[in-house]
Amino acid sequence: MKNILFSLLLVGIGTAAVGQSNYKEASNSLARYMQSGDVKQLETAKKFTDAAYKTRRDSSSSRNNLLRAMIYSSLAYADSTRKIKSDKDPILVAKEADARIRERDREKFSNEINYIHQNLIAAYIYKANKEIVEKKYADAYQSYLEVENLGNSTADVVYNLALLSSQAGKTDKSIGYYTTLIKETDANAAKYLELAELYKAKKDMQQYLSTLESARTKFPKNKQILFHLIEIYNLNKSYAAITPIIDEAIAYEPTNIDLIYLAGYANENIGNIDRAISYYQKIITLDSNNYSANLALGLIFLNNFLKNAHDLKDQYNAQNYLLKANEIKPYDISALKGLAMYYKTAGDESQLDRVNLLLNQLSNN
Repeated sequence: MKNILFSLLLVGIGTAAVGQSNYKEASNSLARYMQSGDVKQLETAKKFTDAAYKTRRDSSSSRNNLLRAMIYSSLAYADSTRKIKSDKDPILVAKEADARIRERDREKFSNEINYIHQNLIAAYIYKANKEIVEKKYADAYQSYLEVENLGNSTADVVYNLALLSSQAGKTDKSIGYYTTLIKETDANAAKYLELAELYKAKKDMQQYLSTLESARTKFPKNKQILFHLIEIYNLNKSYAAITPIIDEAIAYEPTNIDLIYLAGYANENIGNIDRAISYYQKIITLDSNNYSANLALGLIFLNNFLKNAHDLKDQYNAQNYLLKANEIKPYDISALKGLAMYYKTAGDESQLDRVNLLLNQLSNN
């Protein structure tokens, strides 16, 4: 800080007496603030820098703008609750003064300009946090954009931009920030999942799937990623992709009947009939009155019976499971159609007539 003040005092040499006095008083008050942290010294510095900033010549002077930006950026951060009255937000005053510093002067005052920018960054972050509390997400997003524009692109800042742009409805912007995080930082599983949800919201299911698969590679033990993957594979009817990972999901939730049913259904669809049967039977051990599992087993054994009408075991199982399904849901057409095929193959005409009559009644309703 002493080096900064020394540079500022040097640029004051050779100015008019009144301007020199105001400038010097402002500079000295800023120095006292830096040494003591006393915000009253900043208020005094503000008064003198305002007095030194009256004419067009004042506002075109790099040394005036440099000192003014330092004082107002300090106010923007230190007086975050704005107890010191000002005609304009100190953040904006500091930015305007900073913008007026000539390019040829900026390099030699790099320490001072860095001080200005660090104060503004802190002030914008404070402002953004307040806006988040007030649920003004679009405003908070703009505040964090200012932080980024001031040269702060840390992972935390980019993540806040990702979250806030999403909250503000700027989905594509948010995707861009999340993509940057994943490419350039050691992003955690939550960030992959948040990016995946953005693609899902856009109905870009290919990118949704690709993001989840990348996440699965990086975080193979993450339950949420696993379950989301199974969900999208099921939606896409990618049953061959489900079967190698479904047991891992069931291990997390061993009594999840929907999950176990999906395991049976996926295996059945890729021809792993014996494994499908074992999953459906597992459901029945958990809930003997589960309609879907009883129907699935009934239809599997019915299919075997249709292929070999002499297999008494398949005949017995087909009849038992289909009758159980019909008992659970007496008017469900799927079970009734299964029973009709069973009775036709078994040669039981009276039962076939009964089932066909019920099917006709249901179709006419």
